[in-house]
Amino acid sequence: MQNIEDTDYLKQFAQRVRTLREAQKISQEKLAERAGLHRTYIGMVERLERNPSLVCIHKIANGLGVHVTELF
Repeated sequence: MQNIEDTDYLKQFAQRVRTLREAQKISQEKLAERAGLHRTYIGMVERLERNPSLVCIHKIANGLGVHVTELF
């Protein structure tokens, strides 16, 4: 079970992914394609329905063309 602090971290991460994606004017589907993830996965991350693994965080960063640290 996640506590409130964990949820806050996930929320910040999700908002950062969305902000970077929208700044690049790409869809969730396009980001998923670039990241090598399923098209619904990005939406689930942005809606806080998934707690992405380190591997998926790395893939999302690559899909956005940023360093992992820019997602936090």
